[in-house]
Amino acid sequence: MTSKLAYKETFDCVQCGYCLPACPTYSTMGKESHSPRGRINLVQMASEGKISINEIEESMDLCLGCRACETACPTNVQYGKILESFKEVKAEQETSPLASRLAMQKGLPNKTILGAMTASLRIYQSMGVDKLARKMKLLKVLPEQLQAFEEITPKIEKPDKKLRASVLSPNGEKKASIAFFTGCIMDVFFAKINDLSIKLLQYAGCEVTVIKEQTCCGALQNHDGDTETTRKLAKKNIAAFEKGNFDYIVNSIGGCGAMLVEYDVLLKNDSEWSERAKRFTDKNKDVSVILSKLNLQFKKELNRRVTYQPSCHLTNVQKVTTDPIHLLQSIPKINYVPLPAGDMCCGSAGTYNIFHYDESMEILDEKMENVKKVVPEMIVTSNPGCHLQMCLGVKREGLASKVRVAHIIEVLAEACGIE
Repeated sequence: MTSKLAYKETFDCVQCGYCLPACPTYSTMGKESHSPRGRINLVQMASEGKISINEIEESMDLCLGCRACETACPTNVQYGKILESFKEVKAEQETSPLASRLAMQKGLPNKTILGAMTASLRIYQSMGVDKLARKMKLLKVLPEQLQAFEEITPKIEKPDKKLRASVLSPNGEKKASIAFFTGCIMDVFFAKINDLSIKLLQYAGCEVTVIKEQTCCGALQNHDGDTETTRKLAKKNIAAFEKGNFDYIVNSIGGCGAMLVEYDVLLKNDSEWSERAKRFTDKNKDVSVILSKLNLQFKKELNRRVTYQPSCHLTNVQKVTTDPIHLLQSIPKINYVPLPAGDMCCGSAGTYNIFHYDESMEILDEKMENVKKVVPEMIVTSNPGCHLQMCLGVKREGLASKVRVAHIIEVLAEACGIE
C-alpha cells in the first residue's frame, strides 16, 4: 500500500456521478478514467497495491485541478487532497527536470531573477524584437504552445515603485487596513493590474501596504508535488505578513488566492505554524470581495456588452462567486450577460495549457462556443492564467478585433476614472 496517498478520503466518494457534468476532461475526453470518480477509484486501487502509480499517471496528470467536482459533490469529497497526494507521491518517485526544479525552487521566489525577467521581456517588446521574430518566422523553432502564447503576451510594464515603497494613505476616511499580495508571475506579466488594484483600494478608502518580504505563494510548486518547497514559501509569507496589524490580506490573483487560503491545511500538522497559518488564511480575501463591501464611486458609464469567465480557484476553492458579478452589474450602463457554462474551466490551470496543450485547446474550444452564444464586446477575468487563455481563445476564433479580454480590475478602474 502507498501510504502517502489520501486513501481514507477516497471512501467519501459514493460514485454517484454528480461530478461528471462539472468535469472539463470528462466532457471533452468522454472516458470514465478521466472523470473525478474514475480518478478517485484509481487512487484507491493504487493505495491498495492493486495497480501502480505509473498505471494511473496519465489519468491523474490530465486532471486540470479545477476542483469543480468539489463544488458539485453532495458528500464533500476532498478531491483536491486526493489529487495533491498523488502528485506528492509521483514527485518522490520521479525526479523533475533540473530546469523545472530550478525555476520552481529558485526562480519564482527570487525577486532579482523575476526583475531580470521583466526587464528582458520589456526590451524584447520595446525594441520590436517580438514583431521582427514573428515576421521572419524565427519562432517556428519553438513548440506550438509557446508560439501561441508568445503572440498574446501582454505588454510588459514595470511595477510602480511609488506603490510598493511605503504605507499608502486612503482617499478620505480610512475604512480598512490592507496588506497587498503581489504574487510573482503576476508582477511580471500583469504589474499594471496590481498597480490598479492598489489604487482602487485607496480610492475605496483603504490604507494599503505592500510587504517587501513577501514571496511566491507556492501554488505552482504545490501543483508540481513539491510540498517541501510550498511549505517553506508559506512560512515565509506568514512571517512576513505577521509584521503588521492588517484587517485583510488582499490579492487580485484567483490561483494565488486559492493557495493562500489553504495554508492552514498545508501546515495543519505543524505545531509551530498551524495557528499562525489559520490566522493568516482568515485574513486573505480576493480584491473583489473587499471592493464589493465598499462603496465605489463610479465616474464613467461603460456602454458595453460584458460577460464574465470566473477563475476556477476563485469559485471552487475561495468560494467567491457573486462579488465580481455584483461589481460589474453596479457599473453604470454596463450590459452584463451571463456566460453559459461559465463555471466550466477554460483549460488554463496553471501550466496545464503548456504541458497538455492539445487537451487544453479542446477545453478552450468548448468554452469559446459558449462565448460566441452571448456575443460579448468584452470578456472579464479574475486570474492571469484565465486571462491569457481567453486571449488565446479570442485569437483562435478570429475575434481579436471585436472582443476585448480584460481583468475585472481594469474594468472597475476605467469606470472609476483611475489610470
